[in-house]
Amino acid sequence: MSKTKERIREGNLRYKQSLGQNFLYDEELLASLADAAGIRPGEDVLEIGPGCGSLTKHLCRRAGHVLSVELDERLIPLLNAFMAEEKNLTVLQGDIMAVDLPKITEPLSKPFAVVANIPYYITTPLITRLLTSGLDISRLALMVQKEVADKILSSPGDEGWGPLAIRCRYMCEPYRAMEVPAACFTPPPKVDSTFIVLPVREKPAVEVKDEEMFFRVSAAAFALRRKTMVNNLCATFRAERAQAVQWMTDAGLDEKVRGERLSLEELARLADVMAEGKESI
Repeated sequence: MSKTKERIREGNLRYKQSLGQNFLYDEELLASLADAAGIRPGEDVLEIGPGCGSLTKHLCRRAGHVLSVELDERLIPLLNAFMAEEKNLTVLQGDIMAVDLPKITEPLSKPFAVVANIPYYITTPLITRLLTSGLDISRLALMVQKEVADKILSSPGDEGWGPLAIRCRYMCEPYRAMEVPAACFTPPPKVDSTFIVLPVREKPAVEVKDEEMFFRVSAAAFALRRKTMVNNLCATFRAERAQAVQWMTDAGLDEKVRGERLSLEELARLADVMAEGKESI
C-alpha cells in the first residue's frame, strides 16, 4: 500500500467530493513532479492543496522553505504529524481564494515558486488570482485538467484560445511538463490531468500602453463566438459600428476578422488604439 493510502486509512478519512479531492500516491511520479516543478536550490515554495503531504515531502527536499495552504481542516493534524521531521515546512489552514496572499507569503524569499494540486473547478480563478496578485512569483507549477492545459497552450484560432490562454501567454511562457492519467490518483478523477509549468516572464510578451484596456479588449474578442471583432467591440463597448471599424482600421486589422483569431500582438495594437480614447469608452 502506498504511503498516501496508508495516511488516509490511518486518519480514517473520507474523500470530500465537494472539495474535489483526488490524491496522488505513486512515489516515483511524485518525485518526478517535484523535479518538473523546477525548484531552484534554496528557492521558497507556496504549495496549494498539499492533501496528505505526499508531494510536500519531495518539495521540502528541494526547496528552501515550503508554505503549504490546505483548505480541509481535517488534513492539518495529519500533515503536521506525517511531516514533523521537515523543519523547512509551515502548514496553514485556509482557502487560497480568500486568504491575504501578500500577508501569508511575506516571510518567503522572493521570488518564490507556486506548486498546486487543487480542485479543477478553481483552476481558472486561481491562476487569474495569482497572476494578478502583484506577488513576486518565479513560476507556477500546476496539476490541471488536461482540457485546461490544452486551452492554456492553444494558439489563435484554436478552439481553446481565449482569455485564460491570453493572460497566461502574456505573463508567462507555459509548457506541458507531464501527462498524468486518472489512474495515478485516489480516488481516480473522471478525466486525465496535465502537470503544466508557467515560468513568469520578466516583462510581458507584448508591450501595451494600457494593460487594463488590453485585457478588456482581449475579453471582448470572445464575447460572441464566431462573430467578427467589430461586432464584439460594438456589443462590449457599446460602440457605433463606424467607430469599431475605425479602431480596427487604425490597428491595421481586417474589419471582417473574428475575435478568436486575433493574436497577442494584434490585440495589443487594437488595445493601444482604443486606449488613446479611453475616456470616451
